[in-house]
Amino acid sequence: MNESTETRPTVLIIDDESGIVDTLRILLKNEGFAAHVAFGGRQGLEQITALRPNIVISDIRMPAVTGLEVLAAARAQDPDVPVILMTAQASLQSAIQAVNDGAFHYIQKPFRNDELVAIVKRAAEHRKLRIENRALKREIKRRDKVGKPIGTNRAWLDLLGIAETVAQTDSTVLLQGESGTGKGVVARYIHELSKRSANCFVSINCGALPESLLESELFGHVKGSFTGAVKDKTGMFSAAEGGTFFLDEIGETTPATQVKLLRVLQHREVIPVGATEPIPIDTRLIAATNRDLDQEIARGNFRTDLFYRLNVIAIEIPPLRHRREDIPILAESFLQQIAIARGEEPKTLAHEGAEQLQEYAWPGNVRELENAIERAVILASNGVITAASLPDRIRQRKSEPLVSDRVAVNPSLDAIERAYIMWVLGSEGGNKSKAAETLGIDPSTLYRKLTRFGVEA
Repeated sequence: MNESTETRPTVLIIDDESGIVDTLRILLKNEGFAAHVAFGGRQGLEQITALRPNIVISDIRMPAVTGLEVLAAARAQDPDVPVILMTAQASLQSAIQAVNDGAFHYIQKPFRNDELVAIVKRAAEHRKLRIENRALKREIKRRDKVGKPIGTNRAWLDLLGIAETVAQTDSTVLLQGESGTGKGVVARYIHELSKRSANCFVSINCGALPESLLESELFGHVKGSFTGAVKDKTGMFSAAEGGTFFLDEIGETTPATQVKLLRVLQHREVIPVGATEPIPIDTRLIAATNRDLDQEIARGNFRTDLFYRLNVIAIEIPPLRHRREDIPILAESFLQQIAIARGEEPKTLAHEGAEQLQEYAWPGNVRELENAIERAVILASNGVITAASLPDRIRQRKSEPLVSDRVAVNPSLDAIERAYIMWVLGSEGGNKSKAAETLGIDPSTLYRKLTRFGVEA
């Protein structure tokens, strides 16, 4: 029996007197319990195994099998089941001993009906509390195993609090923030704290694939639906069945793909490419974007109806420059991770190195910090990360703004993104592959962005 759905607790009544059994069955049924009966202890043992009752009421003196044997069998099968024993004066001492051995209560015959009903209701509440307490302990233990994303910044802790609350629901979540801020980390944190954590966490970057491939990856396809479709393919939505699907950079999707995503959210079903019949899905969706979707809607690049479907719960991820107190903590964490991966002792971050890191603007956010620490580990001498170990752009351009004073005081997100991409390209000597790696995006996404900004690829 599913313990979380015990709205009508099942009570098994065991006695060798048919009059008592029938009376109690009618009495408890009228009180809202699902009452079942067994005539005698032997039949009672069979019913305990078959029925798995939530509460057992048994006479203590019965031929062949006694109430004490019923007590032992019931608690061996389910330690949480309350057993109430009915006893006559002659077996009172046995009943007291049974309570010491784990019986919930005993009631002496003859008894008043309201007295028995009160005891049964207390037993039902007792069982419910024990189950809830055990579930709570399991949840606490599970949460202790889930690594909380690193940070002490107030805004960061506040958003993690929201994520922990949201994790208990199946609501769609929209994570917004600059590239590299940790949207994927927060998405996985939500999944790990959710009731879906035992199932898959599947993710895809919408900007990393052309539209023709993206649709097949998302929804799957049937054999022969297009050239190269030599067999049926399960889409990622279906692969995440029972789990969580993280749709990163959803702002990069085309209007045609957005229509299909809207259908998934509205009807909770997908239609593979080339198929005619929809496939129902049970998948929790978390989407992320580094774009201002309100601006994209105004430009006609993003559907309003899809935005409202996605924007059930919106979480804004702060950029690293707004979490400066977290920079040394994150750097130390990356040093530990790199050391474990390389099988060596972790490097030490010198005070001057930490200061340099905190003074830099980190336009690439946490991802850029991780790359910088990995580079520093390779170049550091004597096991210490100093300022000299850090990339030139961090040491020399730490305080430079991303856009010049000639740009508007409140530039658009596109202007900031264009300036940052051009700056990274310049820092990497025009090497687009290295620039894409620093930016944390696929090279094809970088080419599309350059085209959109009017920059020749």
